[in-house]
Amino acid sequence: MNSIIGTYECKADAKGRLLIPAPLKKQLATSLQDGFVLKRSVFQSCLELYPMQEWNLMMQKINKLNRFVKKNNDFIRRFTAGVKVVEIDALGRLLVPKDLVGFANISKEVVFSSAVNIVEIWDKDLYEQSINGNDVDFADLAEDVMGNLNDDDNGIS
Repeated sequence: MNSIIGTYECKADAKGRLLIPAPLKKQLATSLQDGFVLKRSVFQSCLELYPMQEWNLMMQKINKLNRFVKKNNDFIRRFTAGVKVVEIDALGRLLVPKDLVGFANISKEVVFSSAVNIVEIWDKDLYEQSINGNDVDFADLAEDVMGNLNDDDNGIS
């Protein structure tokens, strides 16, 4: 799958359904038939929507872990806690199960944010806090994460 692009806003209805914005739905079109996996984020109070193809790639990596190492078992249990197989219905809606709504503190305003090959689903206020937070200096973070990647000839890194 190609990278998913964009940040989109929508509203959650009383049943926890989210109407997928049209530009995002178009990007996910090739995955609609196979479905998606929705899970808790490891690092943030948000949800992660994996197209099934991406989820299967992640599971291939996780299945390589030695299950006789306690840390690996603990990781697998926590990584897969609350995982749900979900679909986008004919009207373009995604039903978020109540336990995951609670985990992500989703109220009315929701943000879909691309994260390379998956989509993060955030309560809008929490999303704004995470990107505007003063706890991380983005310039330092960018240098630490991307500063030593000089292996391409495209002039970007």
